[in-house]
Amino acid sequence: MPTDISEKELETILVSYLRDHQGYEEGVSSDYNKEFGLDMERVKRFILSTQKEKVKNTACFASPTEERKFFSRFSAALSKRGVTDVLRKGFKYISEIFDMYYPTPSALNPTAQQYYDKNIFCVTRQLYYSKEKTDSIDVYISLNGLPIMTMELKNHYTGQTVENAIKQYKEDRDPKADPTALILQKRRCAVHFAVDDDDIMMCTELKGNASWFLPFNKGVNGGAGNPVSPNGVRTAYLWEEVLGKRSLSDILENYAQITFKEKEVKNKKTGKKEKKTIESIIWPRYHQLDCVRQLLKATREGGVGQKFLIQHSAGSGKSNSITWLAYQLVGLLDGTTPILDTVIVVTDRVNLDTQIRDNINSFKRLSNLVDWADSSQTLKDALQDGKKIIITIVHKFPYIP
Repeated sequence: MPTDISEKELETILVSYLRDHQGYEEGVSSDYNKEFGLDMERVKRFILSTQKEKVKNTACFASPTEERKFFSRFSAALSKRGVTDVLRKGFKYISEIFDMYYPTPSALNPTAQQYYDKNIFCVTRQLYYSKEKTDSIDVYISLNGLPIMTMELKNHYTGQTVENAIKQYKEDRDPKADPTALILQKRRCAVHFAVDDDDIMMCTELKGNASWFLPFNKGVNGGAGNPVSPNGVRTAYLWEEVLGKRSLSDILENYAQITFKEKEVKNKKTGKKEKKTIESIIWPRYHQLDCVRQLLKATREGGVGQKFLIQHSAGSGKSNSITWLAYQLVGLLDGTTPILDTVIVVTDRVNLDTQIRDNINSFKRLSNLVDWADSSQTLKDALQDGKKIIITIVHKFPYIP
């Protein structure tokens, strides 16, 4: 039966679904510590339930003074490294590295499943996040006490749309205007969503009016927007599909990323070109997530030798999609045996070859995983050396010595 959102607000639908159907805890705003920009009690609960020996060795929660010291350093690590990196790699305190998240387990590892079940997914409505302002964010999602996403929700029935939510982020959620609002600061929260009952937009770094929001829609017949939903809310896939525990875990483990690329920029004062490191906070758009997941599923079920044609357009993020796919393809297993020995990314243009290479390298987690074949000989060497991912252009293939 279609949901009458003129009577039941979008916020209630979303939070209730995550709590009742996705296994989330429902938090309250006072759980969030404004000084450290996280949920102290859930961080403590997660650590105490999984790493008691490390707690004992560091005495991190032995007294209010020690606890404050721990969270002060922890908060600094979030600002420096970003929440995604801390979740993946943990946090070093004194002599111990605290795991801050347990990844999705394989079917062959029941112990890993027990650890994964210790992860605390939490949704909170109306989060009062600032020391200086009385503003609240409609919805806040955390994992083991760490901020993952915020959402501003709007409803056509009240005369507001996703554009109003974007405007609210740009004008009322400017991190420079409120330095005490840690959840708005760069790297402190993975993504920010503007949502109404028809459309979703996302932003990974709030910059006031310069905040760049991208569509997170499913698309309709190759175009923009979202298809009609059986429950009446076109954006229900966000909480029914994307924010499921396994789905969100998959995004955090395999897609969310902070990348660094060197780029030549013109110095405004000298007029000379200089190399500058550009930092980008990455979160997949829906069509990218859907594309990669479908291809992985098809490969897992049908093996190699299949052919697929992926429709894309300029600015659709195809380089990221190719990168995510390449890294995950080399990790596919049939039991304990890799399905693929090597993934070869072949382009038809030198500039695209370089772009893909730089993109894959910026996502690189293992130094010996990727190779770039800039000649027939290096292509041969990479194949013989068993490199997992090889980037090259089609012109190299007519002749391999």
